Amino acid sequence: MKAPVNAPSVIATERATRWMMTGGGILVGSLAVIKLALHLLTTGRFGYGFFVDELYFIACSEHLAWGFVDMPPFFPALTAVVRAVFGDSLAAIRLVPTLSGAVLVLLTGRIAFDLGGGRFAQGVAALSIVTAPIWLTMHSLHTMNAVEQLVWTAAAWIVVRIIRDENQKLWLVFGLIAGVGLLTKHSMLLFGFAIVIGFMVTRQRFVFARMWIWIGGLVAFVMFLPNLVWMIGHGFPHLEMLEMIRWQGRNVELGPFDFLSQQALFLNPFSLPIWTGGLWWYLGDREGRRYRVLGIAWLAVIIGLLLLDGRVYYAAPAHPMLLAAGGVAIERWLKAGRRRALKPVLVTLLVVSGTVTAPAWLPCLPPEVFVRFSETTGITQQRIENHRLGALPQLHADRFGWPEMASTVAAIYHSLPPEERSKAMIFGQNYGQAGAIDLFGPELGLPKAISAHLTYHLWGPRDATGEVWIVMEGNAETLRNLFETVELAGRVEHRWSMPYENFDVFICRDLREPVADLWPRLRNFG
Repeated sequence: MKAPVNAPSVIATERATRWMMTGGGILVGSLAVIKLALHLLTTGRFGYGFFVDELYFIACSEHLAWGFVDMPPFFPALTAVVRAVFGDSLAAIRLVPTLSGAVLVLLTGRIAFDLGGGRFAQGVAALSIVTAPIWLTMHSLHTMNAVEQLVWTAAAWIVVRIIRDENQKLWLVFGLIAGVGLLTKHSMLLFGFAIVIGFMVTRQRFVFARMWIWIGGLVAFVMFLPNLVWMIGHGFPHLEMLEMIRWQGRNVELGPFDFLSQQALFLNPFSLPIWTGGLWWYLGDREGRRYRVLGIAWLAVIIGLLLLDGRVYYAAPAHPMLLAAGGVAIERWLKAGRRRALKPVLVTLLVVSGTVTAPAWLPCLPPEVFVRFSETTGITQQRIENHRLGALPQLHADRFGWPEMASTVAAIYHSLPPEERSKAMIFGQNYGQAGAIDLFGPELGLPKAISAHLTYHLWGPRDATGEVWIVMEGNAETLRNLFETVELAGRVEHRWSMPYENFDVFICRDLREPVADLWPRLRNFG
């Protein structure tokens, strides 16, 4: 007697092997290549260099641990691997976000395919990723956000497969992905909670009566456990950091309407019918309601971020699963009669609007040209922080001035007498300043920097004696309360950097108290 065939599994395997050879798969693959080329060709052009956060992640990669003040351990470890294999060049450091962008395009198109979408559905969903301003920025920077997008989208894809193929064992894969997500960014807790809510309030709630979802949850917890232990041992510094940021009023606060309006701008205004159509398809369409879990999960994420005063871009990783469903919904709606003529119109609008707004988010124009472009068109980045701005918006400006900053400090350091230079320490007020010294300093003959900002504070003052400190961005009056002598030694200036990164540099001698006594009071988790 023939062994029974598991039809859903056979179908799933066949679909997986043939998708990339279909018209939709080829189209999505081509868009992924375009996305890849877009970032490869613009990396490091026109003087745009390392971003401030990238300097910090590079520094963290030299102090691997199970946790950091503001993040779990995975991303610094990934950065360490990239540096060990490819080196410290800007092109090497940007490989992770560049590849992540291409894979996100593929995943979004694949979800559209698995939801039953044809070539147009897959293509328009993938194109929405390529032309969205938010991902032009996120995939041009080596930050956790690029990996976070992949983790959430991959987890959403597994949910689609669990429902479509009725394969509960896939919860093990979901657990592995969720574990990586928790070790990448703690926001995975919000997405996992949203998915649980989605299953609880739909007919799919029967999954809680099966063992696989619980085993998958256990896998994720075990993977996350070392970081949890680290956070408990260090008093949950991430929560202290978030409270400090809230107290300082650093983030731009938005009400519900403005928060959603910003989502539309971040995703490209002409993709509005796609992602809103995706939400309708999940919640209201007879075919889409089978996957209602994901629509409810998206709503839960948005509500959660509004309640927690999350930054506007925190919602970005929840959008690809909506765009995938939106591709299916738009394809169905444009299938009949004269509506078919709207297909090229929608595609053209996405491409043209994405091209026009790209310079505001992707560093693809010289700074002087960008300033004229922004003044002429009024197109610029939405603000996410309340810092005073210079000529460039923050996400562009924070890519300038770091090598020049290190050179200025190096000139001051080498001006010291040899006996002072041998014991001089360089103090940065924030992780960008310290990270610039750590990355560019060795070639300039500088020691590693110290700082009390975020995880730099946990690394301590190294071998600082308090005899000679070069203090970046110091206040003379405050410094005189700490040191016997304070000398203005130079100034850091750059035309295109953020205004607060233009500052005086001081040589301070003879700390009035032991470094060990001062260090705890310097802690800055803001």
